[in-house]
Amino acid sequence: MPLHHVVVERLLPSKPLKIASWNVNSIKVRGPQVIDWLQASGTDILFMQEIKSMDENFPRELFTDAGYDIHTHGQKTYNGVAVASRVPFDDVRRGLPMLEDSMDDEQARYIEVDIGDFTMAGLYLPNGNPVVAEDGGMHPKLVYKLDWFKRLQHRAQVLNQSQRPVLLTGDFNIIPKAEDCWDVDKWRGDALHHPETLAAFQRLKWLGYTDAWRAFHPNAIAYSFWDYQGGAWQKDHGIRIDHVLTNAEASDRLLEVGIDKTPRGNDRASDHTPVWCRVTV
Repeated sequence: MPLHHVVVERLLPSKPLKIASWNVNSIKVRGPQVIDWLQASGTDILFMQEIKSMDENFPRELFTDAGYDIHTHGQKTYNGVAVASRVPFDDVRRGLPMLEDSMDDEQARYIEVDIGDFTMAGLYLPNGNPVVAEDGGMHPKLVYKLDWFKRLQHRAQVLNQSQRPVLLTGDFNIIPKAEDCWDVDKWRGDALHHPETLAAFQRLKWLGYTDAWRAFHPNAIAYSFWDYQGGAWQKDHGIRIDHVLTNAEASDRLLEVGIDKTPRGNDRASDHTPVWCRVTV
């Protein structure tokens, strides 16, 4: 399945850009919070996941009034991704390409843009739970997650072979290491820390991609998600599942990588918080 193209004119930036990713868990509910954070943080490009909105219902005026162009790949009630930018793109592509043996997929989980010689993609990888089906085999939701991951790996390989700087960011629904979780024993066997999921994530990195936050903070403990249940936020019972991956060319352009916990403390907050990086383009 070909990617759908929208070509726009571009003005080259004159300074490093701040790129962020945030699973907003409903743009209708949290749109004003997103705009407040964009303006306070000085973010140039924001990839959003779980917008839970059709394209035609997305509150575009919130972003255009704040000086951001908005490109969406929406879906009713569930999923949906978008990118807001105050820097025009060369090209915007919606949807992760299918492979010959791919499962049918109508879920909106991937958006990709070009700016200068950079390619950036925002993604929302499937959760994958439950893991086990009633017959004892692998549940279709985990099968779908691994199939989607296979398509992502193929796209990441194609992009890497272009020798362009490539940045992949979003909600990966993956806890890479024990230190990325407040208590890994509670997540063993879960689709977010399942051996098949971890192996797929490792294969993606073997293609030449780096977990940028961990590279900048090798010994740090920080999370990007806290469940709404059980006082997880108040107890700091979090997990790190939102990531920035960069190929070698993009890694050379990285200046900073961080996680901003502040928005998670808002009233009616998303259960995720923004991850961000600063790059030269």
